[in-house]
Amino acid sequence: MSTPILSAHSLVKHFNAGGFGAARKVVRAVDDVSFELAPGETLGVVGESGCGKSTTARLLVQLLKPDSGSVRYEGKVVGPELPLKAFRSKVQMVFQDSFASLNPRMTMIDAVAFGPTVHGVSQSDAIRKAQDLLDRVGLDPARFGGRYAHELSGGQRQRVNIARALAFDPQVIVLDEAVSALDKSVEAQVLNLLMDLRRERGLTYVFISHDLNVVRHISDRVMVMYLGEVAEIGPAESLYGAPCHPYTEALLAAMPSLDPDQRTMEAPLAGDPPNPIDPPSGCRFHTRCARAFGPCSTQIPPSYTVGRSHVAACHLNSVKEHVA
Repeated sequence: MSTPILSAHSLVKHFNAGGFGAARKVVRAVDDVSFELAPGETLGVVGESGCGKSTTARLLVQLLKPDSGSVRYEGKVVGPELPLKAFRSKVQMVFQDSFASLNPRMTMIDAVAFGPTVHGVSQSDAIRKAQDLLDRVGLDPARFGGRYAHELSGGQRQRVNIARALAFDPQVIVLDEAVSALDKSVEAQVLNLLMDLRRERGLTYVFISHDLNVVRHISDRVMVMYLGEVAEIGPAESLYGAPCHPYTEALLAAMPSLDPDQRTMEAPLAGDPPNPIDPPSGCRFHTRCARAFGPCSTQIPPSYTVGRSHVAACHLNSVKEHVA
């Protein structure tokens, strides 16, 4: 990997779950998450609901402050070495709920122009930029610029949110389930738009989704999260073709298929994820893993190298670790 444009280093985020002193309990939303992003790549992030994907996204863009660990942009620690205002002009986020993301009292042209004006761009220049961006994302500014959020469809609102993120001329965009609320035809249009913008502007994406087919289509690398930790991370084709963590295998086995010869005859994974307030010892997946053995219940698995830029935190890889 080239010098990372954005990296997470041992991020930890716990939320108070009640109690005081020794009896205080916390939800371990993110526990020691680390990864790097190369300029121009797309990292897909997948996992069950509650695994920490969205919390990780908010930590990356500094909407949440980590309990420990750091985020670095081009090698500079955000906060001590890189001011937050400068960082946010380089890293933007698009949220899942396109309606709640927009101010209902603002027209779409004002919503896109608002960010640049806060960062010192004149009102007239910001409006011109907003018009250009609305046009680029497929919305005629003459027709849609004066409308409010409730007057647009979900796909149109999400295009506005993408334009709003682009208004800062960012290098990195974090997309948290940005297309999951859209129907399939609109989803395909927004995905094509995202890929076109990536090529045109050299953008880097963190793409969070529960749709494994979409993630495979858009991502260069994929990170699989389970109960606040990174279970596996590697190149998309390598991870989908030869997963090296039982949890990844279960997720891929649950992917729907139109091929009648590949019907799922039994559930690939049983039970619910453990309580994040009191996660299991050792490997957090061992309570649901059919291949768990001795050390899984007592020893936290390290990240074993299982291929080129491909690592998996599973004890099953201890006997076959190699460097590709």
